[in-house]
Amino acid sequence: MHRTGIRAMALSGVAVLGLAVGCGEGAGQSKDAGGGAAQQMSRASTGDHRYPLEKSDIPWSGSPSPFNAQVKLADGRRVAMHYMKGKGLLVQDYSPKAKGWSKSALVYKTETDACQGITLKAKDGTVAAFGDFGVYCADGEPPTESVAAVATGPLTKWATHLTKDFDGWEKIAVAAGGKKAVFSRGTDRLTWTKAGGFPAAG
Repeated sequence: MHRTGIRAMALSGVAVLGLAVGCGEGAGQSKDAGGGAAQQMSRASTGDHRYPLEKSDIPWSGSPSPFNAQVKLADGRRVAMHYMKGKGLLVQDYSPKAKGWSKSALVYKTETDACQGITLKAKDGTVAAFGDFGVYCADGEPPTESVAAVATGPLTKWATHLTKDFDGWEKIAVAAGGKKAVFSRGTDRLTWTKAGGFPAAG
């Protein structure tokens, strides 16, 4: 999927994150999708890893599908994300001890089309990811929702940050110790820190 010009600027500030859809912006231009800044997805830890790995239900002619992604942590755990039609971005984590996956949980809820692929990166117990959605992405239009997400520790809580009308992040850099994750596209930056989370809307 082609990405068009960037419409967001660098992001700054710090916010404590809540539940459901996270909303934030490229620097200085906040187009809030739900009245919040950055928010947090949380799911109860069941301690249960007996589920199969799920896959996206979005058709893809090639292999592998860009609508599924997986990353392995140094301790043997894994995180897998996938898009589901009319739902959004979902996540599962794998326990090497239980040899199974957690129940699928929603990281970002949206009914718009999935755009491009999912990027996942893990370092020192911190997992960072991003994905994009758009009203007409299936028809070739650029994203209208760019979601960044980070989880640490037991991987049961995902901090999310949404940038509206942005072409999407291209790279993730997770710092040593997992204390910071930087999402970037060209000169634009979005920084998450373990101490403060994602920035507030500008």
